[in-house]
Formats: sequence, structure tokens, C-alpha cells
Amino acid sequence: MSSSQLTRPDLDQLPSYVPGRSAPGAIKLASNEVPYGPLPGVVEAITQAAANAHRYPDMGVVALRETLAERYGVGVDRIATGCGSVALTEHLARVTCLPGDEILYSWRAFEAYPIIAAATGATSVKVPNDAGHRHDLAAMAAAVTDRTRMILVCNPNNPTGTAARRAELDEFLAAVGEGVLVVLDEAYREFVTDPDVPDGLAAYGDRPNVVILRTLSKAWGLAGLRVGFLIAAPEVAGTVRKVVTPFSTSAAAQAAALAALAAPEEMRRRCDLVIAERGRVFEAIRKLVPDVPAAQSNFVWLPLGERSVPFATACAAGGVLVRPFPDEGVRVTIGTPEENDTLLALAEDALSS
Repeated sequence: MSSSQLTRPDLDQLPSYVPGRSAPGAIKLASNEVPYGPLPGVVEAITQAAANAHRYPDMGVVALRETLAERYGVGVDRIATGCGSVALTEHLARVTCLPGDEILYSWRAFEAYPIIAAATGATSVKVPNDAGHRHDLAAMAAAVTDRTRMILVCNPNNPTGTAARRAELDEFLAAVGEGVLVVLDEAYREFVTDPDVPDGLAAYGDRPNVVILRTLSKAWGLAGLRVGFLIAAPEVAGTVRKVVTPFSTSAAAQAAALAALAAPEEMRRRCDLVIAERGRVFEAIRKLVPDVPAAQSNFVWLPLGERSVPFATACAAGGVLVRPFPDEGVRVTIGTPEENDTLLALAEDALSS
């Protein structure tokens, strides 16, 4: 028997998740990280937690869930944590879908979505982004069928950085109704500056069919420790906690998360630095790529089409790693001012001719 017969044949054509590249000495703008290091107290908390690495962590993640509940003004029974918000998306798919059910999302959006759907045995329903690289929420609502169990709304969207606004989200949720779970993936919420882009928790958190996904990997600087959380109706959050891989939020991650959450002012200061640089990078890039969309995230999207891979290759040759999506575009994470200067010089050379 060949090895291919030992695994599901429907997964043979499934693309693997592609992480941002790293290389010694290179400027890494290929992953959506914040460039300013861990928040104060985080390294010390990890070091202290390491002394008890021979012990299992708190499986209930009680202290962290209580801290998150207090910060966001919700009951602790509404919170579930996991190995990043992407893992919680997997768990949500598991608790909502049986084989043949549908998971609906915009495309292009977060590249893990089709992987999660396929691994669950669900059917992906991809609704194309509109001409402005944004979710077409009206088309998404029209694509709902009696098999739709979960809708993923990435807001702001990864990798395009665009965001849906309050009025269109209101219309979308009204059209979808309460019989489908709508997941607002708000991994980049802390970088939003458009007042018309709602905080999903404040706007829709009281709806029983809406789940808010957040992460500590981005603004809170814990990408290397993988801590995400969701806020949902108690019944939904409780079901997710049943299927979460036991002990998947490590003791070091829990300790680091608590330390990071104790430094909200410094988190905000760093996000403001990123936002300021985002504006500068956007204005410079727009002179080279006029249709680059305004971003509400910590990255910008260059819709370069067939020039995407050549541009990324040119950047890599100059010591800057960006994230190409072949024949679609390039996502460039906002780095330090010096890193961004290097990127912009390379972009000028690569795109001005």
C-alpha cells in the first residue's frame, strides 16, 4: 500500500501554509510582526515560567481569561484561548461543521482559511474581493445557503489591509440572520484608525451568532508564543473550550500574555509608531503603485499581479524580505523607519522603470 493511501486523498492538492521567509541579516518584512521587541516584563515572566517547565500549565487558562474578561468587559465564560487566533478558527470550524457543510469567506483573505475548511471536511465558498481589494459583503450575504455554517470576515483583511465599515457590516449581519455563525477575525484591530471601521466587540458582541477573534501575536508582541482568544456567547465559547487541544496555551505563553496585557500604554505607543510609518510608506508606495489600497493593518498590499514575484526577488536581493502572493500581489509589513527606508529605496528601483 502506498503512503498516499494512508491519508485523505482530498488533501493531496491542498496548498501548505506559507510563512514569511527569514534569513540571517535580512530585514524581515514578510510576516506581520511588530518590530520593537517584547513588551516590558514579558521576558522576565517567560524566564520565571521556565523554572516550572516540568509542570503542565493551567489547562483552564484561568488567570489569563479573567484578565481578558476584565479588560474587555465581558464574562469570563465568554472567553476561550488557544494557540493563536488561527487555532481558534480551526476549533470553531470543528464545532460548527460536519463534512459537506460550507464555510464562506472572501478571497483573497487569510491563507489559512481554505486549509482549515478542507481539514474539517467542509466546503470552501470563496467570494472574490471587490475591485478595491475589499470584502464584497453583499455578494457574501447572497452566497449563503442552507449548508452555510460559518462565515469568516477578516477585518482588517489579511493580506490586503482593507477593512469593512459599520454600515455595510450592519447590512451584512441583517441579511445573514442569526442562523449562521459569523466570525469577525480582528487580529489587527489595534492598528485601525478609520472611525467608520467598528470595534466588532463593541458593535456586535451581544449577538449570539457573532464571534470576535483577537490575537496577542501582533500589537501585543507575542508572535513567537502564539496566544489568541475569542469572545463569544457562553455556549459557543464553552463548546470551543471542550475541543481545544489540552494544555495548548503553554505556561510561558500564559505568563507572557499576562505581562504584556499589563503594559497597555506601551503597546499603544508602539502601535502608534507603526501607524505613523504605515502612512508614510503608503504615500511613498502609492506614487509607484497607484492602486495600492489604504491599509488599516500593520502592513500594506501592493497589487502587482505578475510582477509580484520579481518584485519580491528584487527586494530579497537588496536584503529585504517581503511576502509575495504569485500573480496577485505583495504584502509588506511595516518595520522600523530605517527598515522602511531601505524597502522604499528598493521599491523605487524595482517599480519606477
